[in-house]
This record gives sequence, C-alpha cells and structure tokens, in this order.
Amino acid sequence: MVETRGFLAAVEAADAMCKTAPVKLVRYEVVRDARVTVVVRGEVAEVESSVNAGGRAAGRVGELLATHVIPALEPEVSTMVDTSEASRPPAARPRRRSR
Repeated sequence: MVETRGFLAAVEAADAMCKTAPVKLVRYEVVRDARVTVVVRGEVAEVESSVNAGGRAAGRVGELLATHVIPALEPEVSTMVDTSEASRPPAARPRRRSR
C-alpha cells in the first residue's frame, strides 16, 4: 500500500508500482483530506520493490504519507482490499451517459 496526499501523487505511485514489478493494481481509495491509498497484490518480493518505487515516485511529485507491505494477508481481511463495483468510491465508478 502507498498512501499519499493528493491524487497526482497517487497516480504517479501506481504507475511506478506497476512498471517496477509484475503486480496487480487492486484498488485505490480516496478519503477526506485528499488522502489516497493505492493497493497492489503479488509475490512478496515484487510487492516490496513496487511499493518502494511507488513511495519514491509519489514523494517526488507530492506528499507521501505512508507505505506498507502485508506479507501474508488473512483471507477474511482480503475482502476489505479486493476491488469490486460496490466497494469502489463513487469517483472511481465509470459514469454512464444519459441520453
């Protein structure tokens, strides 16, 4: 996970994370005070290197708040971080055009 203040830093972090290692971008979460958390999944070593790269990238263009790697996520907890239409913030849901 990489947590930033501001969306630009989060996008930069996500881009660096996905380019550094073969990880899967699982979700991002926008909360108040412009905090954005980006979550990736993959092999532990790959996630560690991608989170490090994402943190550095975020810090170059914005404010890095935190980075964290959970090596063995419990199955009960994984439902909290898995992406789904219902769990994504409204801004992340695709908008449908009305005709």
